[in-house]
Amino acid sequence: MRTVIISAVWFAVAAVPGMAQPQQHGDAQSPPASVYAGQEKRDVKALSEQEQHAWLEGQGMGLARAAELNGYPGPMHVLELADPLRLTPAQTVTTRELMNRHKVEVRKLGAQLVETERHLDGAFRERRVSDAGIEHMTGEIGELQARIRASHLQTHLAQTALLTPEQVAEYSRLRGYGR
Repeated sequence: MRTVIISAVWFAVAAVPGMAQPQQHGDAQSPPASVYAGQEKRDVKALSEQEQHAWLEGQGMGLARAAELNGYPGPMHVLELADPLRLTPAQTVTTRELMNRHKVEVRKLGAQLVETERHLDGAFRERRVSDAGIEHMTGEIGELQARIRASHLQTHLAQTALLTPEQVAEYSRLRGYGR
């Protein structure tokens, strides 16, 4: 379980836009600045404003890439491609409902994740952090990240079941996969 959480945390952090920061270099007289320079001013040190927004809005952030790139369409893009996919009215309604349920779920989990990151940050800022506290909060963050990713993947699975094989193939073609 610990390996799963660590893997989920690693993947989620690697997948979130804005995580990589360019190396800043000082002049010849001073040591190079940390890649973290300026981030100490953030509200939640571990998350940029973009990252917080992405978690709170339930954005994909590449979390369903395993599904998307293996022929499991996502509802947002299915709706964007509704006309060329020739979705039926029932498919359109069901896809919209699927996406709305998914967004409610991942936004709620994302808000919990951002709040837990805020608590972790506060524990360090206020010098009241402990080994047990770190273990608890990072475990909770990892679990939330895993649940968010699972929701994204499960939503792609559910969306695929709503489409015909021909629509799935057309989706892949329209998205530029396999060219």
